[in-house]
Amino acid sequence: MDVYVWLPRPDAGLLHQFIERYVNREDPGDDRLAAFSRVYVENAASDDDRAALADLRRGDALGDGFSLYVKARTHYGAILTITREGAAVLGLSIDDPDGSAHVQLQARALIEHLRAEFASPAGCAGVELAPPHSRQEWEDDGLVQIRVGQLHQKAP
Repeated sequence: MDVYVWLPRPDAGLLHQFIERYVNREDPGDDRLAAFSRVYVENAASDDDRAALADLRRGDALGDGFSLYVKARTHYGAILTITREGAAVLGLSIDDPDGSAHVQLQARALIEHLRAEFASPAGCAGVELAPPHSRQEWEDDGLVQIRVGQLHQKAP
């Protein structure tokens, strides 16, 4: 079960907090976590850092969103996403080999916890739910099983 919360912008302090609290920094499973941190947390990116993150994009366009999958401290995995619009999506995966109702309750509680911790307007969860790379993907209900809150309307 993948659980996500939306941040309207990639706030360096909130991203740092998520990494510190939820990501296994000693063994992140992807060396690009350091590049991500330099770009989005420390504001000390090199061209090599930007190139490393560009490799994560789905397409060739500069504005395409990307996701970084890393090992989590206590969850099955952690996901850091920057959307096409420049928002951030933070994700945690809960291991659920049996599709249990208990995990549904855990996911709902985790959404609420993450929303409160990161001042997120909305959260969602689903089994094998890919992280949304855009607002349109966020609003697609195809595989979403739990949805809480709403994204604020875009300014005209």
